[in-house]
Amino acid sequence: MSLSTAQSFALNLSRTLMTQTVVIETDHGYAAMPSDDFDGDPDRVVHEYDPFAA
Repeated sequence: MSLSTAQSFALNLSRTLMTQTVVIETDHGYAAMPSDDFDGDPDRVVHEYDPFAA
């Protein structure tokens, strides 16, 4: 998935589920997922979305 698509998906997921989400870099592009589900290398995290941030 492209970076812009992953960012849009992560922001929407964060707002819809009201949970923190992350965009990570993979060997095949980018991916978005809830941050609780990510247990990989923290250096792979591109951005974290927090729906509760001011």
